[in-house]
Amino acid sequence: MEKPADTQFPIHDLLSRRWSPRAFAERPVEPEKVQQLLEAARWASSCFNAQPWVFILATLDQPTEHNKLLNCLVEGNKVWAKQAPLLMLTLAKQHFDHNDQINRHALHDVGLAVGNVVVQATAMGLVMHQMAGILPDTILTTYSVPSGYEPVTALAIGYQGDSQTLPPEVREREIAPRSRKVLQEFVFSGTWGQPPSFLE
Repeated sequence: MEKPADTQFPIHDLLSRRWSPRAFAERPVEPEKVQQLLEAARWASSCFNAQPWVFILATLDQPTEHNKLLNCLVEGNKVWAKQAPLLMLTLAKQHFDHNDQINRHALHDVGLAVGNVVVQATAMGLVMHQMAGILPDTILTTYSVPSGYEPVTALAIGYQGDSQTLPPEVREREIAPRSRKVLQEFVFSGTWGQPPSFLE
């Protein structure tokens, strides 16, 4: 199933096709593709080139590790994410290495790295669902995370599966139409709330 974006203006096909399914096929993600996903993240831009991202990953072919990471998710996500062949946690390093000052852009930069991952995944025929529903304290304890790192999100990655394999309440969200705010709601010029003339 594909759910291409209904865009106001044309955008790149990779961006249009990207969406966040919850149904995953049993097929594992090949190691070389995992390498490519991580390499895409590695080359994201970041403030002072600090590269504040950290990824913790687990694959379904290592059930103990996969279950360990799964238990760092809220129950509503565990229901469907348990089928994802690749799970990842994202964390942000909160201080710069060069001066030990707080990096208030760390979360932004982790987001940029994950943005690279999702575009790379789409280009390789994979799908990815990003989750805010994580258990930060559980992550810190489970993985003995040192101080100065903040859990941010979780990612479920794999090949798209059949929505019929999902529980009914999850399937309903899977097949629902995609929607977005129109540009005029969040793009302003001159004063707050005033869209630029080329969007009127």
